[in-house]
Amino acid sequence: MKLVIVDYGMGNVKSVMSAVRYLGYDDVSLSNEQSVLKQADKLILPGVGNYARAMSRINELDLTKTLRELVLQDKKPILGVCLGMQLMGESSTEGGFNKGLGLIDGVVEAFTVKELKVPHVGYNQVKPCPESRLYSNIHPEPDYYFTHSFRMLSDANIGKTTCLYGEEFVASFEVDNIAGVQFHPELSQTNGLHLIKNFIELF
Repeated sequence: MKLVIVDYGMGNVKSVMSAVRYLGYDDVSLSNEQSVLKQADKLILPGVGNYARAMSRINELDLTKTLRELVLQDKKPILGVCLGMQLMGESSTEGGFNKGLGLIDGVVEAFTVKELKVPHVGYNQVKPCPESRLYSNIHPEPDYYFTHSFRMLSDANIGKTTCLYGEEFVASFEVDNIAGVQFHPELSQTNGLHLIKNFIELF
């Protein structure tokens, strides 16, 4: 199985790659070349930093159309991590209004509860939906490591898992071949490694 981590210059790619290899999947590479992405069996879209800058980089590399075709038309499985998950939505207000990849129905906005310490950093419990593949054989309310200032909201049926930090937000989603997690599974010890393995094996 060939795994490709999408490299657009804004991701904690080394830790993601290390986690995948630790699980025993050696055929994993880092690339932004369209020919390499097209040959992948599954994709991982990581991300750390500013949404506007990230989408600018993705557009500069001419990856938006390619990613949409691979995911929406070819049904290639993809896992978005942290900012990578947010980029899968329709838009974000970080750095002004910016359109995302539009892979799922969700918008990204800043936390609105004034008393909250932002960014949201640390371990928090999530509440998976019962039929989740991502959390298969993981205990019912696992905790994962978060670090983010903006969060995704969605009223759509996207198989979402929620987290409560002053207000409820989308901690993860999974629709057909598309999955995303707001937290960092590669930094979340056993629960995180199990989730990455579930994506690779079950999507």
